[in-house]
Amino acid sequence: KAQQQESEQEQQVLEQEQQQIKELKARDTEVRIHEQAHASVGGKYAGSPSYEYQRGPDGTNYAVGGEVQIDVAEIPGDPQATIEKMQTVRAAALAPAEPSGADRSIAADATQKLVAAQAELAAPQNEEDDSAENNSKASFTSSETQESEEQTRDADVEARAGRIAN
Repeated sequence: KAQQQESEQEQQVLEQEQQQIKELKARDTEVRIHEQAHASVGGKYAGSPSYEYQRGPDGTNYAVGGEVQIDVAEIPGDPQATIEKMQTVRAAALAPAEPSGADRSIAADATQKLVAAQAELAAPQNEEDDSAENNSKASFTSSETQESEEQTRDADVEARAGRIAN
């Protein structure tokens, strides 16, 4: 009877080990797919995946965690390149089927940098648009209006000169 109990215990241990191995294999596959998604979408901005392993009861190491380093630095002086890079970084961060909290945080950071770069890109254009509008308005002004504007300006300059002299 003691032998039968021992045999049943061994059977239970074996079944538990088999279940643990099955879970470790599933986790290993999930981790590798997750990290590979980051790496492949991140392209030149992403490093190679690195993994944390756990040794299973069968002596095999299974990946149970991992990470991919990604370059999230803006490209100084080139907002358009920054926009393109941050689009890639955001896509890479959200590439896995189930992004982690850290993945979503990186995506949010990339989105902020992308928006800032878009604003930077838009700012000089707005100034150019303003000056272009002013130039176009000036070119469509009649000569009479230009003359009266010049007279007003001359009067303003003389008034200012008088105040300075006093």
